[in-house]
Amino acid sequence: MPTKDNSRDELTMESFRKALTNSKRTLVLCGAGLSAASGLPTFRGAGGLWRNHVATELVTPDAFEADPSLVWQFYHARRHAALRAKPNAAHIALAEYTKAHPDKTFTISQNVDGLSTRAGHLRDKLNLIHGNLFDLRCSGLGCGYVDKDNFDEVLTEGLKGAEDVNAVYKDIRIRDLPMCPKCKTNLLRPGVVWFGEGLPMDVIDKVDKAFLGPPRVDLMLVVGTSGVVWPAAGFAERVRRLGGKVAIFNMEVDQAEPGDWVFEGPCEETIPEALQLTGPPD
Repeated sequence: MPTKDNSRDELTMESFRKALTNSKRTLVLCGAGLSAASGLPTFRGAGGLWRNHVATELVTPDAFEADPSLVWQFYHARRHAALRAKPNAAHIALAEYTKAHPDKTFTISQNVDGLSTRAGHLRDKLNLIHGNLFDLRCSGLGCGYVDKDNFDEVLTEGLKGAEDVNAVYKDIRIRDLPMCPKCKTNLLRPGVVWFGEGLPMDVIDKVDKAFLGPPRVDLMLVVGTSGVVWPAAGFAERVRRLGGKVAIFNMEVDQAEPGDWVFEGPCEETIPEALQLTGPPD
């Protein structure tokens, strides 16, 4: 059974920092807890509802096919919230650390909110394994249309107002939802990975190369995630099998193994402290 070490005394912090300094290749895995302090919901546990809908039931191809109006209203609200959110101290500390150590740091983010990029994280060191809220692509097979970094607040007049927390569901006509400008017959969809879909192979290939080296990953930081969703769940175990060490930063930690560093608490506090970096003043 996994053990949990809640110690955050100086000895624990010093041993982690020493390993970080000596690491030849550091892998950082970021999850929804990283953005919690920026005001974005994790849609996990008690907060997993969006306007009385189970959020995880809206992030599937079947949900989009059955009710694209509902799914688009959900994503419109998420885009709106993400555009208004600001990167927190943890985003900034990770971005600054990567800038200071670009040759040895490799980041995988499960987040789709764009906050790591806005914090200044080097794009070529940031791998978005679940896609990006601000990328759009055609939902039709064979079209191939992609619109990257679309930060428009309102994609169609039909979606206007759906961002209001007090808004009620409205049955938006298909023609009033985002349509593909290329094929002009299919809806656009968010450029994110939904449950049941494959992960981007270019990102998976980069991850494999990081593990194979040289140099191989010898230290992994798990930030704001339980790491229980595959394939992220396998990353930490892979690091351990290669003889590397794992440090977990999350509000609650229940997936630690003997030998892991565990830092329970808000990521915006634990990450800057561990990396000895603080974000700019508000």
